[in-house]
Amino acid sequence: MAHVPASERRPQLVQAAIELMTRVGVTAASTRAIAAELGVAQATVHYTFGTKKDLYRAVVEQVTADFMGSVRAASPGDGTFGEQVRTLVHAIWEGATGAEGHCVLLSEFGALAMRDPDVKEIMEGFQREIEGTATEMLTALAAAHDLTLAVPANLIAVHFLSGFDGLTARHLTLRSPDDEPDPETLRGLELLVATTVGLCLGEPATGWPHPVS
Repeated sequence: MAHVPASERRPQLVQAAIELMTRVGVTAASTRAIAAELGVAQATVHYTFGTKKDLYRAVVEQVTADFMGSVRAASPGDGTFGEQVRTLVHAIWEGATGAEGHCVLLSEFGALAMRDPDVKEIMEGFQREIEGTATEMLTALAAAHDLTLAVPANLIAVHFLSGFDGLTARHLTLRSPDDEPDPETLRGLELLVATTVGLCLGEPATGWPHPVS
């Protein structure tokens, strides 16, 4: 390939890494394989990023930026506070698990973080960023409804994201061959919405359409 400035090569390599990691997994995506994906020399990857940690950080940052962009672009629509929370949650779900979602990739990085201190540091930053974004969105939505949250927004964000992470993990395990989610996973998502809204309002879970056994 013709010479390309590092400022242009970097995003190209990051995108190539994301596409390759999504197909073959994080650990299988060696710098040699990433270079081959883009059609450049392996040395180009090392020159551009320096270390594999730098490459991993760039990949996670890009996946996070893409995901946060889709979440921030989601409109809560019209309706009550609870209805708007539900609309946003489903937009987040689609952003995480849809055709362009990267929950598989982030799940792999999360597992790798348990045995790799460098990846752990990267994923801690991701966790803080997504919690901060959820806190900001919830605070803004409550303000739009002139609502005083019954529980601090940051704690509600932690509660919601913990449940959401569990449901995305369940989705990855039980989804059908054509990537359709398990029905009970979707019911769990509705219950998560109800309990999250209940925490916000200081009331029992509201809007849950089925009795909980």
